[in-house]
Amino acid sequence: MGRELANKWLKTEALLGNESVAAHIPQTRKYNSESLKQMLHSFGMVVIKPVRGGGGYGVIKVTYAGGIYSFTNMSRRSSFSTYDAMLRTLNRAKVRRSYIIQQGIHLARIASRPIDYRVKVVKHNGKWTYRAMVGRLARPGLFVTNLCKGGTQLSARSGLSRSLPRRTARKKSAEMRNLTNTCIGIMESSFPGIEQLGFDYGIDVNGKVWIFEVNTRPQ
Repeated sequence: MGRELANKWLKTEALLGNESVAAHIPQTRKYNSESLKQMLHSFGMVVIKPVRGGGGYGVIKVTYAGGIYSFTNMSRRSSFSTYDAMLRTLNRAKVRRSYIIQQGIHLARIASRPIDYRVKVVKHNGKWTYRAMVGRLARPGLFVTNLCKGGTQLSARSGLSRSLPRRTARKKSAEMRNLTNTCIGIMESSFPGIEQLGFDYGIDVNGKVWIFEVNTRPQ
């Protein structure tokens, strides 16, 4: 099985130590009301997620536009005229766990549905090998792409070619592989004993690759 590490914050901190990788990580902070407000006013959209957990559990999108604060929990959207009113309701909607706040990314889409990518690698006989590289297309009406939340799995090649210009699509596949190879080394040196990794990547509407999360027990 190898080592498992559930804490998203620790894994993010390790990757931020590498300058070239850090450029691909959305700004991330520990959850508190002041940080949430600052990030909302900076980015207009953020995602909050439990420090421990997966499968899209407890993930909420929060937005600020035109003086209106909103959050989306699964398919339900709630809007408020003040930050404090939004925060009170948001804190009731969160699961009872520690959270992180992550800069929101406007993902490339297929038929208005956001898509992201999972790259899975495993260590076998001392060597890391690629096991899967797939796209995950959100269920209509949802922003989370997790398969357990109704997302659709498709090949990475199909996802890239259907959501990006052809020339860009080829480059992004290679870029995700190169980033994965770099991150494997960082994760191994930071957390000895890991034997499998799942990288969650997003590609925004401008074609930039983002690393959302690294899982040590990828599904």
